[in-house]
Amino acid sequence: MAVLYLSFLFQLFFCLVFSLPTGRNSICGYRSCPATNPSMLNVHLVPHTHDDVGWLKTVDQYYYGDRNNIQHAGVQYILDSVIDQLQKDPARRFIYVETAFFYRWWRQQSQSTQRIVAQLVNEGRLEFINGGWCMSDEATTHYSAVIDQMTLGLRFLNDTFGECGRPRVAWHIDPFGHAREHASIFAQMGYDGFFFGRLDYQDKARRMKTKEMEMLWRASESLTPPLADLFTGVLPNGYNPPEGFCWDQSCDDAPIRDDPDLEDYNVDEIVQKFLNASYRQAAFYKTNHIIMTMGSDFQYENANLWYKNMDKLIKYVNALQAKGSKVNVLYSTPSCYLQELNLANLTWPLKTDDFFPYADDAHDFWTGYFTSRPALKLYERLSNSRLQTCNQLEVLGGPKSKSGPFGEGDSDTMKRAMGVAQHHDAVSGTEKQHVAYDYARRLATGWAHCEVLVRNSLAVLSGSEAPRVFCENLNISVCPLTESSHKFSMNVYNPLGRTVSWPVRLPVNGSVYSVTDANGRAVDSQVVPLSKSTQEVRRNRGYAKGELVFQVEAPPLGYSTYIISMLRDEPPASSAKPTVTLSIQNKFLKVTFDDTTGLLSSLTDLETDQTIQLTQNFYWYNASAGNNKESRQTSGAYIFRPNSSDPFVINKTAETQIVTVSSTVQEVTQRFSPWVSQVVRLYEGHRELELEWTVGPVPVADGLGKEVITRLDTDIKSSDYFYTDSNGREVLERRKDYRPTWELKQTEPVAGNYYPINSRAYIKDDKHQLTVVTDRSQGASSLYNGSLEIMLHRRLLYDDFRGVGEPLSEPGEFSDGLVARGRLLLTLSPPDTAADVHRPLAQGMVLQPLLSFQDGTPSANTKLEFSGLQTSLPPAVHLLTLSQWDKDTALIRLEHQYQAKESKTHSQPVTVNLQKLFSTLEVLGASEMSLGANQWKEDMNRLQWNTEKTSKPLPLSAKDPSPWEVTLNPMEIRTLLLRVRQL
Repeated sequence: MAVLYLSFLFQLFFCLVFSLPTGRNSICGYRSCPATNPSMLNVHLVPHTHDDVGWLKTVDQYYYGDRNNIQHAGVQYILDSVIDQLQKDPARRFIYVETAFFYRWWRQQSQSTQRIVAQLVNEGRLEFINGGWCMSDEATTHYSAVIDQMTLGLRFLNDTFGECGRPRVAWHIDPFGHAREHASIFAQMGYDGFFFGRLDYQDKARRMKTKEMEMLWRASESLTPPLADLFTGVLPNGYNPPEGFCWDQSCDDAPIRDDPDLEDYNVDEIVQKFLNASYRQAAFYKTNHIIMTMGSDFQYENANLWYKNMDKLIKYVNALQAKGSKVNVLYSTPSCYLQELNLANLTWPLKTDDFFPYADDAHDFWTGYFTSRPALKLYERLSNSRLQTCNQLEVLGGPKSKSGPFGEGDSDTMKRAMGVAQHHDAVSGTEKQHVAYDYARRLATGWAHCEVLVRNSLAVLSGSEAPRVFCENLNISVCPLTESSHKFSMNVYNPLGRTVSWPVRLPVNGSVYSVTDANGRAVDSQVVPLSKSTQEVRRNRGYAKGELVFQVEAPPLGYSTYIISMLRDEPPASSAKPTVTLSIQNKFLKVTFDDTTGLLSSLTDLETDQTIQLTQNFYWYNASAGNNKESRQTSGAYIFRPNSSDPFVINKTAETQIVTVSSTVQEVTQRFSPWVSQVVRLYEGHRELELEWTVGPVPVADGLGKEVITRLDTDIKSSDYFYTDSNGREVLERRKDYRPTWELKQTEPVAGNYYPINSRAYIKDDKHQLTVVTDRSQGASSLYNGSLEIMLHRRLLYDDFRGVGEPLSEPGEFSDGLVARGRLLLTLSPPDTAADVHRPLAQGMVLQPLLSFQDGTPSANTKLEFSGLQTSLPPAVHLLTLSQWDKDTALIRLEHQYQAKESKTHSQPVTVNLQKLFSTLEVLGASEMSLGANQWKEDMNRLQWNTEKTSKPLPLSAKDPSPWEVTLNPMEIRTLLLRVRQL
C-alpha cells in the first residue's frame, strides 16, 4: 500500500526504529551467524530451554521456582544463569522463545544487566525465536487470538531491542500437531522458516526414508504464493538432545572427563558416540547441515554445566579434522541453520495439508485434547470476544476510556491473560487442575480491568454516567439486576463491522414485559419458564422463574439501547406441553421430530425446498483404562483411546416438550438422562437451527471414564469425506482412514479419524451441505456416510502418561463433576451458497454482542444508539482488529473472510476506503505493516525457496486502486497503522 503521508512515516519510523537500542555495531540476524565448512558435515548445536507458560505449575510458580515438589523449574534462574554464561565466550549462543517470561524477567533487571543483554542481542549471541507471548497451541486456538498473542510478544521485543529483537524463525517444538493456518500466519508475519518437534510416527518414518524431513509448506489455497509459503523443518529428536548428550542438572548423562591422567577419561568414547549420532541423523536430511537441540523443559538453570561440556565437545570433535574427520561442530541458532539450508539452493518437497491428527504410536492418538476442559475452552473464546470489544471501545471512547468516571481501566491486563491462555498447555486443556483454575482467574482479572474501560467508554459515547453492570452468568439464567428490577435499560454493543440481529434471553420474575428499542418502537417479546436443565444447573444461584426472550439489533461497531419494563409482576405460566407429532418452523427452516423417539427426524430449507433426513442423539465412548490386550495406553487429557469403536447410546428416546414463544422463538426441550439434556431452538428471521446442549456431571460411579459425543446422522451422501476449519479460517478436506501425505495404516478407527474444529465442520454431497458452527474448539469426525460427530465433554479416571500426572476429572463448582453447556448452530444449504451463511454465522459466534445493564430509565440526554463506522463493511470484509497503539495511532486489521471459489458472490476482491471508514475518527495517515505489526510491509524481505511444481492454478491478487483504498483478496488480511484524530 502506498504511504499516505511521508512525514507520518518518518515520524513513526523514527519512533519504532531509530530510537531503539539496536547498537551502532549491531551484527544480529543472519550476519551474526558463525562460519561453516562447505566440505564437511556441519552440526549446529542450538542451546535452548522450553519453558511452558503454565502446565504442571502456574505461570508464577514456574517463574519463581515455587512448588518444586511438583516439578523442579525456575525460569528466572534460567535467564540469570544463561546471561552470565554467554558473557564468558563470544562463540556461545542461546535462543529464547516465551516472551511472557522474558518480559517479566527484563522488568526486574538493573540497567547494567539490561545493557549487557541488549549487547548480546545486538551481536546475535542471544536470539529470540518465535517471539509470541507464548508458544501457542495449534489445534484449539482461534486465529484472531493467535495473531494477538504474537503481536503482544513481538511488539515488546521490537520496542525493547529494535530490529535485532525481531525473530526470523517460528519455533513450535512442543504443540501436539500442527495447523496449516498457523503456518500461514507465520508466513504473513514475515518469518523465514518454521521448525517443530512432534510429527505423527508413520509420517516421520516415511519422511526419514525419503529425506523429506524439511519441506516448503504452502499454507493457503487462496493467497498467491509465496505469501503463505513457509519453509518447514521437522527436528530429529523432538526438542531434546541426542541420547547421551544431556548435560543439564536434571540429567544423568556422563560429563566429558578430559583429564588423561584420570582412570575414567572418556573423551574418545564421547566423541565417537557423537560422530555416530551425527552421521545417523545426517542420513535423514538433504544437506551437509544438521541441527541438534541442546536443551529441553526448563533446562539451563545451571547453564555452566551445559556450556562447559559443549565447549569441550566442540573442541575435541573439531580437533579430529586434522586427522581427516569431516564433521564440523559449532554453536548456532535455528535462523543460522535455516540460512545454510537456503544457501544450498535445493528444490524442496511441497506440503499443502496439515499435520493432524498426531500419534506417537499405533494406539496413541493425541486427539482427546481437542475437547478437554470444555468450560475453559468456552471461557477463553468468550474472553477473546470481550478483549476485542475492550480494544475497540478504548479507541472509540478516546483517552477518557482508560481514566474516566468509573476509575482507571486498561486492556493490557486482558491482553496478557489471553496471551498466556493460548499456550499449548492452557486452552488445550492439558494442564493440571490447579493450573486451569489459574488460567481462568487471569482471564477474570483481565476482564475486571476491561470492565472499567468499557464503562468509561460507554459513558463517553452515551453521555450517561449511571452505574452499569455486566451479567456473567446469563448462560445459566442468573442476573441479579434483571431478576429484581421492574424497569431497566440494556446496552447491546456489537463488535462486528456489520449490523447484527441477536436473540437475547434475560432471567426475570414477571410474566409480561414491554421492550422498546432506541427509537421507541415496541419489540415483540415473551416470557418463557426456565428449562428444567437450567434450574438444575444453577442450583441455588439466582431466583428467576422465567426468561424474557426477544430479538435485538445493533449497528456496526456500535451499540443500541433497549428499555425493559415489567407489566405484570407474577411468575410466568408454563407453556410447555408434551406432544405426539412435533415440528417447528420459521420462514427459512422447518424441523421435525420423530413421534416415537422424540429425536430430530428431518431438516428442511424452505427457501431452496431442500430436505434431509436428520437424526441427532448423544453417546459416550468407554475410555480405555489401559487393560487392552494390544496396548496399555489409556485415555487422558491428551489422548483419546476408546475401548470400542461403538459408543454407548445414552438413551434411544428423549422426553420431549414443545414451547412456542409467539413470533420470537420456537423451542423444544429434550431430556435424554439426568445428566444430558438439550433445547432445540428456531428463532424468527434466523437461517440456523440452535442446539443448546447441557452435559454433566458425567457419572463415573460405575468405574468407567466417559467421552461424550453428539452425532448427527443424515442421508447426505458424503462418501467418507468431511470438512473442518483450521484455527477458524480456511477449511480443509478430510477423509476417513486417509492422509494426503502418506499411505496410512489405521490402528485406531475412531481416535485416528478425529480432527480439531475451531468454529465449524460440515459434510456435503452434490446437492446438500450440513454445516455445524461451534461456540468453542472441539474434536470432530465423520465415521459413517452422512454422519458428523462432535465430542462435547470428557471425564476420565486415569492419566494417559504424557506428563500431566492426573486424570482429567474436573470437579466442577460443587465437586460432583463439571457441567458443560454449549451451542451448536446447524445450517442446510446447497454447497455453492453454504459459505454465504456459515462464514458470517461463525464470526458472529466468535465476536458476540456485549450486554450491559443500568437500573431505571435513561436520562433524556442519553445517546441511545451509536455506530463507530460510517456504514457497514462489505459482507466479505471483517474488521479483525481495532486497537489503540500509541497516543495518536490505532492498529487495524481488515480481513477478507471468504476463501477463493467458495462463494460465487463474495469470493471476489473487495475494496475499503479508509477515509470513509470511521464515524468519529479522522484518518490522517496510514502505513501498512506485517501481520505481526513489527515490520513495515515494504521492508519485509523473506528468504525465497525452490519447490516442486504444482499443477494447481495459482490465485491472482488485485491491487489497491488509490492510496486511501485497501483492496482485499480472498483470505487476505491487511494490517495498517493509522494516525487518527477524534472528531
